Amino acid sequence: MTHIVRCEVCGRRILGKPFKTMIDRARMITCKACAKLGSAYREPLPTRSLRSPAASIRSAQVLPKKTPAPALTVTLEVAEDSGRRVRSAREKAGLSHEDLGRKIREKVSVLRKIESGKMIPDHVLAGKLARALKIELLVPPSEPKIPSSASPSPREVTMGEFMRLKKKAEGTGERKPSSSSGD
Repeated sequence: MTHIVRCEVCGRRILGKPFKTMIDRARMITCKACAKLGSAYREPLPTRSLRSPAASIRSAQVLPKKTPAPALTVTLEVAEDSGRRVRSAREKAGLSHEDLGRKIREKVSVLRKIESGKMIPDHVLAGKLARALKIELLVPPSEPKIPSSASPSPREVTMGEFMRLKKKAEGTGERKPSSSSGD
């Protein structure tokens, strides 16, 4: 069984030796006509090890084993009151917005937005602020607050519930609930 090679550019069957062509940083197998669209490239030769196979096996046995990664990694999030923490620490340190901005190489407008609560710093900026002001801004994630289901909020009747009530009233001979006032 012969293997048919097709040009990756035009799709024609390649008769003879295919060309390895680089077109827009993509390596392609092309026919002679499409090879003119790019430049030729060569596959790098595999590097040979100067060691014998037995030596590489011996050296593999000597290498220390990797320590397994911890099973549970705790991700941190920026504290909800990060703006208040930054402002109080900055004022306690006696720094102006400009001083702190120069110290951590950040714009004064960004610092003001963080302190006012209009912006929450990303992890990188929170880390820079925490180091400069010696405060904790990255904290373990808080548990999501789930509304209690003990006192359900009042809601309106759905169309499905209305239809079930209507069918139930028809089956018992009771008066049907009506949607219009002039029946």
